[in-house]
Amino acid sequence: MDGLDSHLKSLLPTTEFSRRGFVMTSLTAGFALAVQPVMAQTVITTDANGLTAGEVTIKVADGSIPAYRAMPATGGPFPTVLVIQEIFGVHEHIKDLCRRFAKLGYLAVAPALYARQGDVSAMSDIQEIIGKVVSKVPDTQVASDLDATVAWAKSNMGDTSRLAVTGFCWGGRQTWLYAEHNPQLKAAVAWYGPLGGQTNELEPSNPPDGVAALKVPVLGLYGGADTGIPVADVEKMRDALKAAGKKAEIVIYPDTPHGFNADYRPSYRAEAAKDGWTRMLAWFKQNGAA
Repeated sequence: MDGLDSHLKSLLPTTEFSRRGFVMTSLTAGFALAVQPVMAQTVITTDANGLTAGEVTIKVADGSIPAYRAMPATGGPFPTVLVIQEIFGVHEHIKDLCRRFAKLGYLAVAPALYARQGDVSAMSDIQEIIGKVVSKVPDTQVASDLDATVAWAKSNMGDTSRLAVTGFCWGGRQTWLYAEHNPQLKAAVAWYGPLGGQTNELEPSNPPDGVAALKVPVLGLYGGADTGIPVADVEKMRDALKAAGKKAEIVIYPDTPHGFNADYRPSYRAEAAKDGWTRMLAWFKQNGAA
């Protein structure tokens, strides 16, 4: 086992789930069952013309996980962006986001971060997704798998000296945590990532707890009408970042719900989504991740 494997394995807790091996070996096609029916009139579809796009396998501490990768078909190495999935996994919307980044010259890669715990694509009930899969995913496992994804990207046409991360919903929280974990990131953008909640053995801290250690510029994008993330929590995070002198910005879109970038769901708000996307790209460029 080489040094990288040893480092990754040291980050991964020994749990029932890591010991039993992987239950998800490849990505599924289409959208997750829990988000059906898809809002076909607003869904954005990005083609793969001029791109190298599709499923890849990433070596992690205790095996391998599937991921979706998209990048320009020629040139490179490319600035690299980690795309952290929504609670619904690496389904078609997340894959499309990777292709959007690739059209702009990025290597974008979205690892399946629930691979050991289960495949949520066929689950129709959000409580089943949370109870059977998401609640079983240790934060340390996520950080370890993202570290492994960076290592994979570096060996596969990614310029990881220009490394960014962005995530949505569940992935928004993990974006904050990974920015606190990996100081080598140039920039991070968290879309409506939860900031509070009960801690436990698998989720021992929340993003505000790690502000003092944060060395990465972070942009947070939130909806003022998000029923799951109180504006008070967002304002508290903004105040903590400012008090600690961190390079960070938080934008709150008034009267905007959770999931406003999810163009396949009724929560989609085109104006806020387009503004957030523009701000994200500018944040990446401003901080050396483009």
